[in-house]
Amino acid sequence: MIEAKNVWKKYGDQVVLERINVSVQEGEFVTLVGASGCGKSTFLKMLLGTETPSEGELLMDGKQIRDEPDRDRGIVFQQYSVFPHMTVLENVMATKAFARKGLTGYLFGESRKAAREEALHMLEQVGLSQSRDKYPDALSGGMRQRLAIAQAFLAKPRILLLDEPFGALDPGIRLDMHALVLDLWKAYKMTVFMVTHDIKEGFYLGTRLWVFDKRRDDPHAPGRYGASITFDLPVGKIDHTTYQQIDDQLRPTPVPDPVFMEKQNA
Repeated sequence: MIEAKNVWKKYGDQVVLERINVSVQEGEFVTLVGASGCGKSTFLKMLLGTETPSEGELLMDGKQIRDEPDRDRGIVFQQYSVFPHMTVLENVMATKAFARKGLTGYLFGESRKAAREEALHMLEQVGLSQSRDKYPDALSGGMRQRLAIAQAFLAKPRILLLDEPFGALDPGIRLDMHALVLDLWKAYKMTVFMVTHDIKEGFYLGTRLWVFDKRRDDPHAPGRYGASITFDLPVGKIDHTTYQQIDDQLRPTPVPDPVFMEKQNA
């Protein structure tokens, strides 16, 4: 479904990504991990179409991915992308309205009735039925993220992009979100790409995990080389040594300052 052929992304002299060569089958759940600034979100933006490769090809069904978002691709950000002036139900119904052709996107008659029924069913799936008439500012962070997820899934994109969607949530709420996304992914059979900084989250949610990191580095010119995919692992088929190697790569153990240690031992 998705194929990257020698994809590079540069901003002037700054190389962000280099030599990305991967293919993804429809229905896979790919999690992307790596240090901050290593290009994970940039790759997600290229899949969405808001960024384009500087070199190489990024294909969907054998054709170049369109350089603008469309109905085939939906996204959920860490910050809740909901409309504050609309109720929970109106926010979800708006997803169906925006998908309509025409100048206004307004829903009328049977179309509005069908959209309302679909939205109510989705709100029941994400546990927001009792909050359908509330406005987003009356919801908790976890509830607003459920609302954003409901919007994304109701649009029924072929590809769902999640950019650290749970990073701002408390651990307990994150576990609830994990269960919700897995249930919806299985129900709607979408292809999912999710950026996360949490390696455990990446292994728990995904069917496949990518680690983004630089294979080469120049301390005198940090932007000379970009990140590539250093690990591409099927979830459930990883030994402890490899897991520890990835964890150390993402969270390197700090080297003690010899001056500080000498003072401590004095």
